[in-house]
Amino acid sequence: QCIWANSPTNWGVVADHPNTGGVKSYPNLTRFYGRQVSQMGTATSSFNVSVPTSGVAFATTYDVWSSDNAHEIMLWVNRSGPVGAIGSLQTTVNVGGHTWDFYLGGHSGITVYSFLRQGNVSSGTVDIRAISQWLVSTGRMPNLTIGNVQFGFEITSSAGGRQFTVNSYSANLN
Repeated sequence: QCIWANSPTNWGVVADHPNTGGVKSYPNLTRFYGRQVSQMGTATSSFNVSVPTSGVAFATTYDVWSSDNAHEIMLWVNRSGPVGAIGSLQTTVNVGGHTWDFYLGGHSGITVYSFLRQGNVSSGTVDIRAISQWLVSTGRMPNLTIGNVQFGFEITSSAGGRQFTVNSYSANLN
């Protein structure tokens, strides 16, 4: 795999991973937020990506971590191939302006809250505050402090070499 960058908001990766299971890499942008969910101000992010549409297994995701890394909120905005969320489907919810399939699971002592957007998109905006506050208000997650907010590509397979590109990205974390 080779990562290239024109800027922090325009970068990409050429990945050549075998067609086997399991996430092989997660090239991403990371920004620290440092606010408790109940004290969150604006927390939105916009993206525009170009991704392969066949012969791959990947998910374009936001990974939003608690400051102690014991909780992970995953927002899947598009995916292809045999990839799936950790845990089991709990409900379908409309929050932050989009309809998501919500999964709850965990691994290695980490609770994972996965939101898989219904319908793949290559550009859009996510409302991290609305999703985080929905988790707390429904009693699914404690009122924790959000630490790192990441955005990138969880690549499982991309045999032959495939290009994943972030054309533009912005994060409004106040």
